[in-house]
Amino acid sequence: MAKATVYTTMACGYCARALKLLRSKGVEIEELEAGFDAKLRAEMVARSGGRNSFPQVFIGERHVGGSTDLAAMEADGRLDEILAEAG
Repeated sequence: MAKATVYTTMACGYCARALKLLRSKGVEIEELEAGFDAKLRAEMVARSGGRNSFPQVFIGERHVGGSTDLAAMEADGRLDEILAEAG
């Protein structure tokens, strides 16, 4: 089973959407609430190559981007490929 780390913030519709999609795929998720945690936010920005919007999604150690990126991968079939590689 693929595992994902998702950096989120409170009351974030994009975060909820990304988590819902990953859960629908049976992905084991580690959700890190980084919105008000400076250390986690800095970690997220460093791991994502400077991206500071929420959410930031990692499948295994691979950064796949945010909610819009995840939805685009789902639409063109790449998300299943990435999950299969990580699982």
